[in-house]
Amino acid sequence: MRVGTVKEIKNHEYRVGLTPESAGELVAHGHEVWVEAGAGLGIGAMDSDYAAAGARLQPDAKTVFDGCEMVVKVKEPQAVERAMLREGQVLFTYLHLAPDPEQTRELVASGVTAIAYETVTGAGGQLPLLKPMSQVAGRMSIQAGATALEKANGGRGVLLGGVPGVLPARVLVIGGGVVGFNAAQMAVGLGADVTILDRDPEQLERLGMHFESRAKTRFSNRANIQQMICEAELVIGAVLVPGAAAPKLVTRDMLKCMKPGAVLVDVAIDQGGCFETSHATTHADPTYLVDGIVHYCVANMPGAVARTSTYALNNVTLPHALRIADLGWKGALKADAHLGAGLNVHAGKVTYEAVARELGYDYTPVADLLG
Repeated sequence: MRVGTVKEIKNHEYRVGLTPESAGELVAHGHEVWVEAGAGLGIGAMDSDYAAAGARLQPDAKTVFDGCEMVVKVKEPQAVERAMLREGQVLFTYLHLAPDPEQTRELVASGVTAIAYETVTGAGGQLPLLKPMSQVAGRMSIQAGATALEKANGGRGVLLGGVPGVLPARVLVIGGGVVGFNAAQMAVGLGADVTILDRDPEQLERLGMHFESRAKTRFSNRANIQQMICEAELVIGAVLVPGAAAPKLVTRDMLKCMKPGAVLVDVAIDQGGCFETSHATTHADPTYLVDGIVHYCVANMPGAVARTSTYALNNVTLPHALRIADLGWKGALKADAHLGAGLNVHAGKVTYEAVARELGYDYTPVADLLG
């Protein structure tokens, strides 16, 4: 199979779908790899590194899209990229379709076979291709929140860990999954006063056993969220409903009790955000104010640490990319039901139930396509 990767064009997105090492693995399996010139510069990978791995450099993204049977990316295809997709082609990348009707409509119209990293499953219902970026985003959320809390950046002027004689900042993490766990780890490490909310009693027990007295846990419901955000200087939104739009757990009315200059970091913004007042921002202009509360809602947070993120992502995506290239998309999905859960769109049909439900499409089960 001819497999390609292109330079990401989303605002301040420096990751790349294939590292030179990943390209070399595909070549070793007998596949042809096309790489847009300059695609890896954001992670310090030179064109010469790809050439040394056996990849063929191409002058632009259109050449890659036109010539490749599968395109491996990081972020959802932008409008100019969606116009290059075609029927019979495989797109393997993050998609986050539920809050993005325009992208969904154009993917359906293109006839492409679109496999989304974020809905590929693993043992026990985990999301192994989402996990490394959730780890990065969770850890970054505390860095970003600490920076936004600085007075010069519009924040309250509070140091997360405080100093002797001055109390630390109170950090509320809504959601105790991968993002929330990693956010709490970072906040605890900086000496903040941390509380984690979650609805799963077993998850709360696991978190309590891990953090012991270093972080508090509390059941997540509307009343507890309302009480805790009134006390917090930094709130991390870390909820996830796989493939579906994030629930709006914090309403605008709830912001009224928050301290002026407090910060909301919405890590769920890729799925529409879990704060009612959230809208996607970029690394170029990451924050905005609503009712005196700083909102940080960057939709591609891990792109800021592109090298770490790209290698962490390739560690989990490459085995699936190899399977698709070796067996074809249908053979790969037949061989691996977990990969089959990643199929979101195929030949004009929506094949992920949560996306179909959110956006009003007829749902076609993957099993029907595999025959």
